[in-house]
Amino acid sequence: MRRTDIRNIAIIAHVDHGKTTLVDAMLKQSHIFRDNQTVEARVMDSNAIERERGITILSKTTAVSYRGTKINIVDTPGHADFGGEVERVMNMVDGVLLLVDAVDGPMPQTKFVLRKALQAGHRAIVVINKIDRPQSRPNWVVNATFDLFVDLGASDEQAEFATIFTNALLGHAARSPLKLHDSLEPLFEAIIDRIPAPDVDAHGPAQFLVTTSSYDEYKGKIVTGRLYRGTLNRGQPLVRIDRTGAQFPAKISQLFVYNGLQRHDAESVQAGDIIALAGIGDANIGETIADALQPEALPTINVEEPTVRMTFGVNNSPFAGREGTFVTSRKLRERLYQETERDVALKVQDTESADVFLVSGRGELHLGILIENMRREGYEFQVSKPEVIFHEDERGVSLEPMELVEIEVGSDYQGVVVELLGKRQGEMRDMHVRDDGSVHYVYVVPTRGLLGFRQLFLTATRGTGILNSLFYAYEPVSGEINSRENGSLIASETGKVSTYGLNQVQDRGTFFVTPGQEVYEGMVVGQHIRDVDLEVNVCKEKHLTNIRNNKGAENVRLDAARTLSLDDAVEYIGDDELVEVTPQGWRIRKKLLSSDDRRREKKKRDLALA
Repeated sequence: MRRTDIRNIAIIAHVDHGKTTLVDAMLKQSHIFRDNQTVEARVMDSNAIERERGITILSKTTAVSYRGTKINIVDTPGHADFGGEVERVMNMVDGVLLLVDAVDGPMPQTKFVLRKALQAGHRAIVVINKIDRPQSRPNWVVNATFDLFVDLGASDEQAEFATIFTNALLGHAARSPLKLHDSLEPLFEAIIDRIPAPDVDAHGPAQFLVTTSSYDEYKGKIVTGRLYRGTLNRGQPLVRIDRTGAQFPAKISQLFVYNGLQRHDAESVQAGDIIALAGIGDANIGETIADALQPEALPTINVEEPTVRMTFGVNNSPFAGREGTFVTSRKLRERLYQETERDVALKVQDTESADVFLVSGRGELHLGILIENMRREGYEFQVSKPEVIFHEDERGVSLEPMELVEIEVGSDYQGVVVELLGKRQGEMRDMHVRDDGSVHYVYVVPTRGLLGFRQLFLTATRGTGILNSLFYAYEPVSGEINSRENGSLIASETGKVSTYGLNQVQDRGTFFVTPGQEVYEGMVVGQHIRDVDLEVNVCKEKHLTNIRNNKGAENVRLDAARTLSLDDAVEYIGDDELVEVTPQGWRIRKKLLSSDDRRREKKKRDLALA
């Protein structure tokens, strides 16, 4: 039977097309908040890093009511690196709202999320958002979106999508771009009419699939998912079925249903609803919670394989243990494996060293967010340069991940973009000039070539370029890519940076340190102007003499130091360097701190090549 009182939808889109803003408007117009209640913008982005970066990282569930129908809404990330969140959410819902920018049209991540929705058999409502922008072109965007549906193999039923035009910031919507209603009523009506009600077996044995998990200090682990069949009651004896099919007894201590931003206690829930459970602390994503008398497993959640990996190790620098709370390999290992329970797109492996772990993810940002979260939680560790994961086909040919890259730059920067991507084995697939004079490129580039590329691209285009990328396919390995064009300036001794020391060597490159900062031998203190490393003494002090200098000689003017963000530091490092991450900041260092050790290692490499 169908539960006509419920609709389950996911909101999917490319990054920055307005998903979370639209959810804000839907919540406000459903009277979830009091009239005098102060509500922050992008209220669903509750994570501190999400609010700082202005992106959604974790998928979140909320619910609103419209004319007696409960609409469960799952807000999903728009960035390609968090595609694993989108993939697993598709199991919970019966349809999607596909948001498309009224100017940009379908972008790389639009293609990825729509493909996942169509593969799951879902119908979509296309929402053309930001219709108020001066350069909006709704008719072109609708046609481009239809072409995308056809290219992705949508069925006739899926291709006949409803189209709604919105200004999510003001909460206005309409079926025509010419005149918007002063509410989202046309959107709510389309959800009720076009998204199918969940088809459920209300009287069969219970089946619940764990899709996301979170932790509460008082309730313990809380898992969220959809109840596919039957009824669940508080205290009911159940069975947890893991990915291997093994069964373990389980019991629910608390049941929750969603209403607005809150979870509310429930004594009993019926099939078709998105719910949360507490009391099953060992339940992991992709596992089934089933009736104890008739346990039947649901298909587990599978996501695409990681494409990038890096090592996480215990910090062994001279400053180790000064700033972190959790510094041991046991704590580091425990935290990394705990993350895999929440993030199915992340993989962690032990290595031959007990102090080093291999962590694989979907991209630099995916791993960078994990590093930032752990740093804020008090962990101290060191990470290596990200590297791509190679595969081999049945013929033994080595394959590497490729990415589809879309770039939009001003006409002044065409040449520099083509040159940069040419050096990174990029292959141009399309190019056209837009009405405003900007140039739109489509490239297929090895993931190797994009590691550390974003900062260089933004510098080359004076911060005006827009770059989006999406995993494309595994293809035979391209030629050699030399993405590191400058060497590092390395501290030759331990101590405090002096103004005099920096002044003596500032013509050698750009510095990352400032006077008074502590450094140690082997720490990277700047970027050399040449393509080789150079050891410098930035702690050198001016010796006092009995000879008086003239007054003008005492004035020292230093160039401003370059401030690296954590993402910049991870992008910058070379194969023989690490980023030391602590709760108070980060430092770049050589893997081998002693200059003698580095020279011996270089001789070994040269002999091996000879």
